[in-house]
Amino acid sequence: MTASPPSGAPSVTAGARSVTLRSGVYADSVRLMQVSRTVAALPGVTGVIVAMATPLNLELATNMGLAPEEAASPEQLLIGVAAEDDEALAAAVAAVETALAERERSTGSAEAIPQRTIGGGLAERTTDGPALAIVSVPGQYAVAEAADAIAAGRSVLVFSDGVPVEHEVALKRAAHDAGVLVMGPDCGTAIVSGVALGFANVVRPGPVGLVAASGTGAQQVSCLLDMAGVGVSHVLGVGGRDLSEAVGGLATLDALAALDADPATERVMVVSKPPAPSVAATVEAAAATLSVPVRSAVLSAETPDLTAAVEGLLRDMGLDVPVWPSRPGAAEAAAPGAVLKGLYSGGTLADETMLIAAPALGEIRSNTPLSPHLHLALDPSAQDQFAPGHVVIDFGDDALTVGRAHPMIDPTLRLEAIAAVAASDEPAVLLLDVVLGYGADPDPAGALVPALSAARDAAEHPLPVVIALVGTEGDPQGWSKQADALAAAGAAVFASNSAATRYALDLLGAAR
Repeated sequence: MTASPPSGAPSVTAGARSVTLRSGVYADSVRLMQVSRTVAALPGVTGVIVAMATPLNLELATNMGLAPEEAASPEQLLIGVAAEDDEALAAAVAAVETALAERERSTGSAEAIPQRTIGGGLAERTTDGPALAIVSVPGQYAVAEAADAIAAGRSVLVFSDGVPVEHEVALKRAAHDAGVLVMGPDCGTAIVSGVALGFANVVRPGPVGLVAASGTGAQQVSCLLDMAGVGVSHVLGVGGRDLSEAVGGLATLDALAALDADPATERVMVVSKPPAPSVAATVEAAAATLSVPVRSAVLSAETPDLTAAVEGLLRDMGLDVPVWPSRPGAAEAAAPGAVLKGLYSGGTLADETMLIAAPALGEIRSNTPLSPHLHLALDPSAQDQFAPGHVVIDFGDDALTVGRAHPMIDPTLRLEAIAAVAASDEPAVLLLDVVLGYGADPDPAGALVPALSAARDAAEHPLPVVIALVGTEGDPQGWSKQADALAAAGAAVFASNSAATRYALDLLGAAR
């Protein structure tokens, strides 16, 4: 998300403002979000949106009172600034221009980067050039770039989402025929030969290879392995749809074969959200033929716990299961009749929470529900996002990230949801995930702590907060540093999402 209105103020109502559209300029949403944040912090600035003029961003601009007067297209850059007076406005507009100019200097000139496509970049390379290409462009352009990489004999990580499933299947079949691997689309996390890609964590090298149709699930498993003193050889993300009926596990089967042939990999774990049963059976049959032992961390009603899967792997290796790190919270009891409000940035972690909690709580509404009849339609711009009762929201779902940065980068939507929970007269236990690592918010506690403190002060009832903190001590943010800051704000913090979920259930059980 690239808009930065002041907290609690959906629109700009007074002061000076400037709104312009610029053609022939493109920048990714993460960089533009950083520009918006920098400028929004300046004295006298009351609202900023620096974003590509997509329909969603235009709606946000309208809500902020910063809509352009003329018609806009997604290929244009929208720059809207509001300030208390003309002097502050001029400083803010100048700061936007400086930040955008800095972006141009940091990316280099056209002469410094002569090739602007995968195909062009690889055309001048010999076969001993890069073995892996990374595609991170709007989804409608990703297929052509990935196809060029495959044709050049390279494996490819497709970070982009919004790729039609039939195109995903075609890419993965072409990769199989070429003897390479497609990771993705929507592959947010991978580690290849020790190189972290996307939202990966700093984990020690070791003998366990992961095949993951899940980003945050792979992060949870790899971080727990690191905490247990066991590292990973590779984390091969295959995209969240790979184990669907439509895709059929094409990349998972190729990734398993690749890890089986890798001398550094002694054991393999498959991590996934609930898969299509027929595809799960196919993968299980293929795993049984490999020389390397394979353990499942595939979520289901029968196996709802990623931490338990890691503990099983440790026992397989003859290792002790450690006590997973945690921090006590404020020891605040939930109010009678409290419900679970889970606000997640990781889809797999949200699924794990629902699978663990549903037997105790019953029906849980969600935008990514376990059953279709529990679907909760969310309007990102709506103030009232929740149905009554138990709710778990995945803010990283594609429908909530169109035109905005992932919530692991930009927490705005989730911070608004925390305030909405506090403003409700329904008592609740608040359950969150915070995912550390490369690419994620450099200080998530910095934004969460004041939001949680304000929510606890504003809530009509006690509002216990439970956090699953996924990361390692080696991460740029540092697990202990973040845990201590969150615990100081009254949150109970756990390294294991399943442990956090069960603690929240204990609070709810005591309230009942």
